[in-house]
Amino acid sequence: MYNAEFPPEGNLHNWLDRFFGLSQQQTTVRREVVAGLTKFFTMAYIVAVNPAILKTAGMPLEASVTATILTAIFGTLLMGLYANRPFAIAPYMGENAFIAFTVVHVLGYTWQAALGAVLLAGIVFVLLTIFRLRKWMVDAIPLTLRYSYAVGIGLFLTFIGLNQTGIVTIGFPGAPVRPGHLTSASVLVAISGFLLISVLSIRRFPAAILTGVLATAVLSFLTGVAPAPTGWMSRPPSLAPVFLQFDLHSIFTWGFFPVVLTIFVIAFVDTMGTLIGVSARAGFLDSEGNLPNIERPMMADALATTFAAVIGTTTSGAFIESATGVEAGGRTGLTAVTTALCFLGTLFFAPFISAIPPQAYGPALVFVGLLMLRPITRVPFDDLTELVPAFGVIALMAFTYNVGVGMTAGFVLYPFCKLFSGRIREVRPALWVLTALSLLFFVFYPYS
Repeated sequence: MYNAEFPPEGNLHNWLDRFFGLSQQQTTVRREVVAGLTKFFTMAYIVAVNPAILKTAGMPLEASVTATILTAIFGTLLMGLYANRPFAIAPYMGENAFIAFTVVHVLGYTWQAALGAVLLAGIVFVLLTIFRLRKWMVDAIPLTLRYSYAVGIGLFLTFIGLNQTGIVTIGFPGAPVRPGHLTSASVLVAISGFLLISVLSIRRFPAAILTGVLATAVLSFLTGVAPAPTGWMSRPPSLAPVFLQFDLHSIFTWGFFPVVLTIFVIAFVDTMGTLIGVSARAGFLDSEGNLPNIERPMMADALATTFAAVIGTTTSGAFIESATGVEAGGRTGLTAVTTALCFLGTLFFAPFISAIPPQAYGPALVFVGLLMLRPITRVPFDDLTELVPAFGVIALMAFTYNVGVGMTAGFVLYPFCKLFSGRIREVRPALWVLTALSLLFFVFYPYS
């Protein structure tokens, strides 16, 4: 456990060093704070986007804004203070869309019933973590898959950034991905942001990513690519319309079982993929590819999902944009605490934070995606039983726009390849459990 005793001389720097173990991780207070700020600015969009999606399910917009922010604060503080890891927690983008468009609009359930399913999933996560069953399953994941998660997440982040900035566009028949209008002002601003981050990083400029995001945001405002903030501060909206509104009645019906299962499996694999993938890039994994004390970040994730359902928002967990904080040098929980404090500020400074356009944070996602390709060198290209599952993970994470789909594909492909190569003994028993869950995931996945 971390040494929380405040030194007699009241030196805040020394206390932070002792509490978070900064010296052991060869980092500094300044670097951790910059990493936390960088991470915040690349994921601050969740404050505006998550409530907008949930509004389509009938959830009150302003209350959803407050619930989103409070969930991010609670989960990220837990990750920083309890787990001492630089990961941030916030409502998942994939699951909010699943709940809004599939559970509510297609299946006809209420958003209150959906929150009940989220609460049940969170409680199950807590129990699995307490009894170390989540760790048992995570430890069974082969090294090759763990390194491929980092690469897959990197390409996924790249795709998100390219699409959000308009450098590539999607959704066309015949050619599903096309280049955007590369001479338009918005795209040129985004490209300028990427080049600025690249040059600053090449020159080893401190806070290169954060500086790039803020400078590109200012350029967006000055050129009219994005509207400048209309204000700086606002009063936090009331939480009352969504607080304790979960409905447990519907979740214990057979027809609702696929909904609960899908929410559980997607959240389970998304969290594992993000934790392991980002940890591999940060150098947190030990010689056997395991994340030491993984129960702590898993418990933070589980409690965040439970908390989210109680205060009125969707499944939450380790956010994929945590990779930006790691690439900015964040190695301890101080990075997460910094991000949480920034989210606290959004309760009052939401107009300014919401004004930061994708042309500013998109280039940061692309650059971080580039850096996360490094673990590909650890994948054994001369062994097809390892390479095929790794390729499946990487390709499907990026091209299905879903971390969970890529991760579960790896769980199915790995034992399949080992089975038909006569090396079935290399598959641990717990991996078969993950394979079974993955098959259920594909059966019940909301494809529409």
